[in-house]
Amino acid sequence: MSKRRLGSVRPPKRCRSDMDNTSTSDIVIINGNSHPDLANMVADRMGLKNGGCSVFHKSNRETIVEISDSVRGKDIYIIQTGTKDANNNIMELLIMAYACKTSSARSIVGVIPYLPYSKQCKMRKRGCIVSKLLAKMMCTSGLTHIITMDLHQKEIQGFFDIPVDNLRASPFLLQYIQESIPEYRNSVIVARNPGVAKKANSYAERLRLGLAVIHGEQKEAESDEVDGRYSPPPTSAYSNLLGNSVEMCFPAAPRNSTPQHAPISSSSRQRTTSVSVGVPEHPVKVKPPLTIVGDVNGRIAIMVDDLIDDVQSFVAAAEMLKENGACKIYVLATHGLLSSDAPRLLDESCIDEIVVTNTIPHEIQKLQCHKIKTIDISILIAEAIRRIHNKESMSYLFRNVTLED
Repeated sequence: MSKRRLGSVRPPKRCRSDMDNTSTSDIVIINGNSHPDLANMVADRMGLKNGGCSVFHKSNRETIVEISDSVRGKDIYIIQTGTKDANNNIMELLIMAYACKTSSARSIVGVIPYLPYSKQCKMRKRGCIVSKLLAKMMCTSGLTHIITMDLHQKEIQGFFDIPVDNLRASPFLLQYIQESIPEYRNSVIVARNPGVAKKANSYAERLRLGLAVIHGEQKEAESDEVDGRYSPPPTSAYSNLLGNSVEMCFPAAPRNSTPQHAPISSSSRQRTTSVSVGVPEHPVKVKPPLTIVGDVNGRIAIMVDDLIDDVQSFVAAAEMLKENGACKIYVLATHGLLSSDAPRLLDESCIDEIVVTNTIPHEIQKLQCHKIKTIDISILIAEAIRRIHNKESMSYLFRNVTLED
């Protein structure tokens, strides 16, 4: 064996980028039919090849999943987002996860940029909390981790029994405002309803811009709908029922019995307020007309939200902003579902530009409306996958992120 000469210097090690540090031997990226373009972009950014997985439907609409590559002992990342075909998207994800689970995969991470049914996260009348049901189904199918983006309500993470990383698209949207909107310093961030005020205020503070809130209702509230809850019992029947129940629960005491408690004083009776017979009726909610709290005259109005689906409320808010002197109107959102005739309504509206990310495919909608612009967020998903696979901290992706983002 030859000896090293004294004074010789070892050549420096080749520096590798962060994406090169990903071990490609035990990671597999597969996807369903919801958004194959996003899956290919994520795989390309990580220097990986999309795994061999085919998802198709039989003539009776049953979903069939065939995984051609071996997944035994490997980390599987299933990229499947929610679209207008949400039910098929969910079934494809569940079947793919269960197929990997029964094939002895080491871990199964569901990458769901837009979580379907995320708006059904509250109890409404005789319905149910569908997000809770969906979370249980995903955990049962074999998923061990969830990566999503801009949940409609942050509390949805508590429905899952597995870790959930809720990424934020706000840095991409803020960068677009600063780089692509001319004279953005003359802008004002607008919340189209008070429920989005916190998110809009977060954008306004980061850009050091003003804030405006549109207050009021442009349609009838859900509480105005007539159902069985608005059929109170007759007062006479209620009083008879109440009297019978009192007599049954508190029978008359015998004449010669000794009272068990001290009599109630007159002052105690005066401190107790009684109401009329029956349950008091809840006051009707008065819906004020649409009004703007803030100054938008001669300024660029930028509406922000997490989802654009039915655009009637956005169009009505834009018309009011135009009537109050806004020179240009932009709409920025993370998810662009754009259902039904939303592209046509947006194209005919006074909105100048609609900016969404590519968490949901909307190429057909862009052909129908030239105002729609797309921001690519595949690099954020690729970085999240790399950090999770290498067991690195995710805190870098949540720097300066608040609960309002």
